[in-house]
Amino acid sequence: MKKFNGNPAHILLVEDNQGDARLAIEALKDGEISNILNHVFDGVEAMEYLKKEDKFNNAPRPDLILLDLNMPRMDGREFLAEIKNYPELASIPIIVLTTSQNETDIAKSYHLNANCYISKPVDFKGFKNVMRAIEQFWFSVVSLPDTP
Repeated sequence: MKKFNGNPAHILLVEDNQGDARLAIEALKDGEISNILNHVFDGVEAMEYLKKEDKFNNAPRPDLILLDLNMPRMDGREFLAEIKNYPELASIPIIVLTTSQNETDIAKSYHLNANCYISKPVDFKGFKNVMRAIEQFWFSVVSLPDTP
């Protein structure tokens, strides 16, 4: 397995659906890039994770965030608006990975500075292919800023 900048890539998955979370975990487990995936269930937990609050006080800064849109408490749209209020977090790439193919959701996500918007495939093979493409693009092709 290749390393990302000499280390495993840190990925934060923000997903309330356990089935979809399991798909992402399984799809990334056998990836080409060594990774550590941390999973939280909504935008509130994601902000706690990123700000290293409470149980997340030792959480590593993610190199990439995979974000669902439709979640309880703080949904993906609210999270996108919130994270950009923190300059030290605003440079973390965020991929919206959701079931919605609604044009309004797509436009709003980009308006809120999502780096990319992907509709979740419904089967595991398709999901695995999407995760491979994400991994290849974001950890092999793109130049990401050094983490503070």
